[in-house]
Amino acid sequence: MKIAIAALGVALSVTMPSAISHAQTKIGAIFDLTGGLNIYGIQQNNALNLAVERINAAGGVNGEPVAVIGYDAQSELSKYTQYANTAVLRDGIAAMFAGLTSSSREAIRPIFRKANIPYFYSSLYEGGACDKQTFVTGSSASQQLSVLMKWAVENYGKRIYIMAPDYNFGTISGHWIHEYAAQNGAEVVGEDYLALSVTDYAPTIQKIQAAKPDFVVALPVGANQTGFLEQFAAAGLKEDIGVVSTNYGSGNQQVVVSPAAGEGLIASMGYFPSVDSPANAEFIELWQAKYGNDTPIVAGAVDVWNAVHLWAAAANKAGSTDPDAVIAALESGLTFNAPNGNVTLEPGSHHLRQDIYIAEGDANHGFRIVQTYPGSAPTYENEKCDLIASPDTAEHFTPENE
Repeated sequence: MKIAIAALGVALSVTMPSAISHAQTKIGAIFDLTGGLNIYGIQQNNALNLAVERINAAGGVNGEPVAVIGYDAQSELSKYTQYANTAVLRDGIAAMFAGLTSSSREAIRPIFRKANIPYFYSSLYEGGACDKQTFVTGSSASQQLSVLMKWAVENYGKRIYIMAPDYNFGTISGHWIHEYAAQNGAEVVGEDYLALSVTDYAPTIQKIQAAKPDFVVALPVGANQTGFLEQFAAAGLKEDIGVVSTNYGSGNQQVVVSPAAGEGLIASMGYFPSVDSPANAEFIELWQAKYGNDTPIVAGAVDVWNAVHLWAAAANKAGSTDPDAVIAALESGLTFNAPNGNVTLEPGSHHLRQDIYIAEGDANHGFRIVQTYPGSAPTYENEKCDLIASPDTAEHFTPENE
C-alpha cells in the first residue's frame, strides 16, 4: 500500500513493505520528509523516486524492476537507527540511500557495514568518511572549501570570520577553513559555532562588527539558521563584508531569503540548476514534468540521482545485487554523465571526482555561476582512505584528530 504524507504542500508517497513483490529488487530510503530538515529531505526523496522510475523504464536492474521501501526520519536522529535496523532485519534491501546530516550518517553507517549492504550518503559534508560499504556522492570540504577559500581571499581579502553550526559539519569545516586560510596567506579573526535552534544572531553580528573581517564563511543549516543572512543584511554589513558558503542554496535558502539578503552571496557546491549541459537540461525536464517548476532543484537531489544510477550501473555490471559483487563493480571506476557534469567514483575512497561550481546569488532568488572547477578530486579522502589496499578500514577521518 501507499501512504500519502503532506508536507509543505508536497504530496509524498512512501511505499510500504506489504506492496512489494518478491520478483522486485528492493532498495531502502530514509530521508527527512517532515520536520525542520525536510527542505532537503523532500527533494532527496523525489530524486530517488525519479531515478528509480527512469531505471525501471529502461528495464530495471538485471531485468527486474526496482522497488523503494521508504521511511520518513522526521528530522529525528533516533528514527534513522530505528528504520535502518528495520530495513536490514525485515525488508531484505539490496542497497540503502539515506541521510542528510553527518550525525545521521554516522548513526547508521555501522549498521550497514555490519550487514554488508551498500550504503549511499548523498549530501555535501565535512569529509573523511571511510568504510567498505559506504559510498559518498555529495561533495566534501576538500572539494568545496579548497576552491572557495582561494577565490574569496583573492576577491575579498585575508581577514576571515566563521559562522557555523555546532556539530560535525560546522566544527570540522571550521578546521578546514583554518587550514585553507593558512594556505592562502589569510587568517581567521573570529568564529562562532551555534546550536541549530538559535534564531537571534545579534551577539554573533556584534562579534563580526568588532572583528572587522573581509568576509564571513557562513554555514547555516536548516530553516532557523537562514535568519542569520537576513539579520546580517539588516545590520548593513553586506556593503563592507563579503559572505561565502559551501551550503547556502543547498536547501533552496535563496528562495526564502529576501533579495536584499541573498543578492551577491557566494556559494560553492557541486550543482546549481544553472549548469549548462544537455544532461542537466534533460534532468530538469524530467523533474519539472513530475514535480513542477515551483521550486529549484537542490544539489542534494542531484547527489541522490547520481547515487541511484551508479548503484544500478554497478548491479547491472555485476549481473547481481549480491553486495560483494556490487561493491566490487562500484570500485571498478564507474563514471556517469550526471546533471552536474561527468562524475567518477574513486575506487579507494568511495567518493566522487566531480565538477565544483562557484556561483553568486542574484536578485531573482537564483544563482549565476561565476567559475567552474572541472573534475575536482576529493583530495583529503583519497589521501586518507584506500579501501582497495585496506578494505577493513572503518573510520571517520578528521583534520582535528591529526
